[in-house]
Amino acid sequence: MATEGGGKEMNEIKTQFTTREGLYKLLPHSEYSRPNRVPFNSQGSNPVRVSFVNLNDQSGNGDRLCFNVGRELYFYIYKGVRKVPTRASPGPASGAADLSKPIDKRIYKGTQPTCHDFNHLTATAESVSLLVGFSAGQVQLIDPIKKETSKLFNEERLIDKSRVTCVKWVPGSESLFLVAHSSGNMYLYNVEHTCGTTAPHYQLLKQGESFAVHTCKSKSTRNPLLKWTVGEGALNEFAFSPDGKFLACVSQDGFLRVFNFDSVELHGTMKSYFGGLLCVCWSPDGKYIVTGGEDDLVTVWSFVDCRVIARGHGHKSWVNVVAFDPYTTSVEESDPMEFSGSDEDFQDLLHFGRDRAKSTQSRLSKRNSTDSRPVSVTYRFGSVGQDTQLCLWDLTEDILFPHQPLSRARTHTNVMNATSPPAGSNGNSVTTPGNSVPPPLPRSNSLPHSAVSNAGSKSSVMDGAIASGVSKFATLSLHDRKERHHEKDHKRNHSMGHISSKSSDKLNLVTKTKTDPAKTLGTPLCPQMEDVPLLEPLICKKIAHERLTVLIFLEDCIVTACQEGFICTWGRPGKVVSFNP
Repeated sequence: MATEGGGKEMNEIKTQFTTREGLYKLLPHSEYSRPNRVPFNSQGSNPVRVSFVNLNDQSGNGDRLCFNVGRELYFYIYKGVRKVPTRASPGPASGAADLSKPIDKRIYKGTQPTCHDFNHLTATAESVSLLVGFSAGQVQLIDPIKKETSKLFNEERLIDKSRVTCVKWVPGSESLFLVAHSSGNMYLYNVEHTCGTTAPHYQLLKQGESFAVHTCKSKSTRNPLLKWTVGEGALNEFAFSPDGKFLACVSQDGFLRVFNFDSVELHGTMKSYFGGLLCVCWSPDGKYIVTGGEDDLVTVWSFVDCRVIARGHGHKSWVNVVAFDPYTTSVEESDPMEFSGSDEDFQDLLHFGRDRAKSTQSRLSKRNSTDSRPVSVTYRFGSVGQDTQLCLWDLTEDILFPHQPLSRARTHTNVMNATSPPAGSNGNSVTTPGNSVPPPLPRSNSLPHSAVSNAGSKSSVMDGAIASGVSKFATLSLHDRKERHHEKDHKRNHSMGHISSKSSDKLNLVTKTKTDPAKTLGTPLCPQMEDVPLLEPLICKKIAHERLTVLIFLEDCIVTACQEGFICTWGRPGKVVSFNP
């Protein structure tokens, strides 16, 4: 078995790696793929993607997994780290996933699945809503438990003929979803409405620098409700902020654009060092955004300050996926009297002491409320790319607050569990001091979303009601965002001092400003390399033969996937449970 050191060949595939919290180990019994396990010929195919959902059934194993490989789409029970065969077991098959028994399997003709997303809000043991985007531009709503196909959107490709690059449910909504295309357009749909039998006609709602938003003109409400035109070239990915209020988009023109989703205002922008941006993610507290792309870099952008605060160089080719790990954090305590004992004692405090965890969370909250530095949170994020490498990164205090003196402190690391999530793992703990311990995070492709309780904000497009389509969208947006988890929601006070776009007075002209890359280099949009800190990866390991297309951080493991169609599970330190048949 290959380990991380010992003079092994650089091209050897790693099956384990060590970070400061311990050993991460590849679990062969949890590898998913096509039933015959034959590597997929990925030439000309769309990226393999993986989506998770938890059905909260009574079995204790409600995790479900969906993935696409070529023209195929699979839906399985996900076993993860929970069933590991021991020496007493007759063989690995006793604990391994049975690939011959998918819950649902679909093979498509003439088109390929490109992306998918579960609605966590409506998922039950009897039914789950799964959106699937396709290479020809259509979006399908299916229920892989009931094995039903509910609806097909953009069926005749009258709305958009280009490949679907990203599809996601709007946070807190049971019926609204957003779809991005390689045409550079995004569309807002409602599952309860039809798409019409003719091409839609649009009316300009709002425009700004390199973006425009249109409503659909129609006597009766139809899809799409809104059409966004963003930047130049393909819109490669988008991600909602943890509170659902903001939308980060990355495009082939190399720009990150962050919008207030309801008011359709541009909050801020960033330009890649070179080439297109391919992926984007939010920190669990919504304060930072990380992007990756064709410049082989990961770039960290501050949401509050609207500026690049760091770049990371470790990949040797394009970065396909970036993701924050909300379950791993390090806590620095400036007062040594606040906690004394071994690192094991500190782990016990965070894992098993619910009341103590509240106290720890309260101390973490002080970071935002005072100028002193009693504690600090180090963010962990990861990236995978075309170079088949997994990189893990730590975003530390000296990068986040370079002008403040570092305190002398012990650093403790813990991998959180569901009973006491990390005190920086979602917006509750960092932005709202004194809250109770937040609930465990849902499993999804992107960062967890909370239901949006402030959908009726005064700045939203709803109050504008510029056209009938907007007022219809307003009603849908207000009522579709469920408040049944209201007690779990949190309010965020985002700094809006950096909004840079204004609605154009010329509502009959869509302007697309082409930005000269040579003119952006060295500006706040794209600082020179020497002008911002350069991060080095915590680990950088080759873990696949083919380019990597998936990186998902779950509570007890990390999930990766490559273009050959193999979905791999890496057990976190101390999380692998033995299994005796």
